[in-house]
Amino acid sequence: MPHLDVTRLRLPSGPRADLALAAVVLMLAGVAEGQRLGANWGATTSVLVSWLLAVAVCAALPMRRRHAVAVGWFTVLGTGVYYLLSTVDGPLVVIPIAALYALAAQGRIQTSVAMAAVMVIGVGAGTLAGTGDVNGTAVFMLTGWLVAVVALGAMRHGRVAYAEEAARLRATQERLRIARELHDVIGHNMSMIHVQASSALHRLHKDPAQAQEALAAIKQGSKEGLQELRATLGVLRQVDEEAPTAPSPGLSRIDDLVASAARAGLEVRIEQDGTLTGLPAAVDLAAYRIVQESLTNAVKHSGARHVVIRLHGGDRELTLSVQDDGQGVARAGQTGGSGIAGMKERARALGGTLSVERGSAGGFVVCGQLPYSDHHKLIGGAVDDQDRAGG
Repeated sequence: MPHLDVTRLRLPSGPRADLALAAVVLMLAGVAEGQRLGANWGATTSVLVSWLLAVAVCAALPMRRRHAVAVGWFTVLGTGVYYLLSTVDGPLVVIPIAALYALAAQGRIQTSVAMAAVMVIGVGAGTLAGTGDVNGTAVFMLTGWLVAVVALGAMRHGRVAYAEEAARLRATQERLRIARELHDVIGHNMSMIHVQASSALHRLHKDPAQAQEALAAIKQGSKEGLQELRATLGVLRQVDEEAPTAPSPGLSRIDDLVASAARAGLEVRIEQDGTLTGLPAAVDLAAYRIVQESLTNAVKHSGARHVVIRLHGGDRELTLSVQDDGQGVARAGQTGGSGIAGMKERARALGGTLSVERGSAGGFVVCGQLPYSDHHKLIGGAVDDQDRAGG
C-alpha cells in the first residue's frame, strides 16, 4: 500500500476554504431539510424556498472577499428568513458567522457589531414569538458565540496591523541605515576629491608635477568611492540579481582610509592595542564608519594637518578616538550636516556612546565606546582563525 505522508496534508485556505465551508454547510443543510419531506418525498413551497435560501446564502460566501459588507448583510438576512420558514435547526448559521469574523478581521468592527446585534435581536424576537426550536438559553449561547467571533476577528486584525507596522518600522530603519552608508561613502570620498581638486587648480601652473599627483589621487579616490557606492547600493538590487560578494568594510581596511587622507594632505598616525580581530561585524563596520567620518570632518571643517587614531580592543568593548590639531567646531550640528549625528546613532544602535568635543590641547576629538559580549568576540575570533587556516 502507498504510504500516506500526513505532513503534506494541508487545509484549504483563501477562496478554496470559502468554497469548502459553503459546500459542507450546504450538504448538511440539505440533509436537515430532507427531514421535512413526506413519505412520498413531496416538497412543499416552504421546503423549496428554504432550499433556495440555503443555496443562495452558501453561494454568496465565496464572494465575501470582493464585497465583504454586502455579502455579510445578505447572509445574515437570508439566514434569518431561512430560520423563519424552516422547522429544523440546520447549520446555515455558520455562514453568517464566518462572514462576521471576516469583517472583524478586516477592521470593520462597527459593521460586524451591527450584524451581530441584528442576529441576536432576530433570534430574541423569535423566542418571544414562541418559536419552538429557540429558547432563552439558545439566545444567550448565540450571543456569547457572536461576541467571541467578533473579538477573535478584532484580535486577528490587531495582529496583522502590528505585523504591518513592524514591517514598516524595519523598512524605515533599513532606509536610514542605507542613508548613513551613502552619506559616509559619498561624503568621505567627495571631500577628499574636493581637497585634491582645489590643490590641483592651485598648483597647476606653479608646480605641474604636484598637480599631476593630486589628479592621480582624485582618480584613485573616485574609483574607491564608486566601488563602495556600488557595494552599498547592492542592498537595493532586484530579487533576481546576484548578491554582492564583497565583504562590508571594517577596521582591516583602515589603511585605505589613512592613504586616502594622506592624499588630501593629512598626516595620520594609528595607535593600536588590544585585540581587534574577530570583532562582531556590526561593531567592525561602525568603527570603520566613525573613523571615516572623523577623517572627513578633519579635511572639510577642521583645517587639521595631523590626526591620531587610537584603537583599543578590550574584553567587552572597542574603544576608539580620533584627534586632530585643527580648529573645527566640536559640537554636532554646527557643520550643517548629519555626519556627527550619524556617528552617534551608530554607537547608540550598538548600545555604546560617542562624544565629540574640543581637545585639551585644541583640535577636534571624537571618542567612542562600542560594546560587545565576550562570547560573540570569541566566536568571531574562532571563525577568523578557521578562515586563515583554511586560506
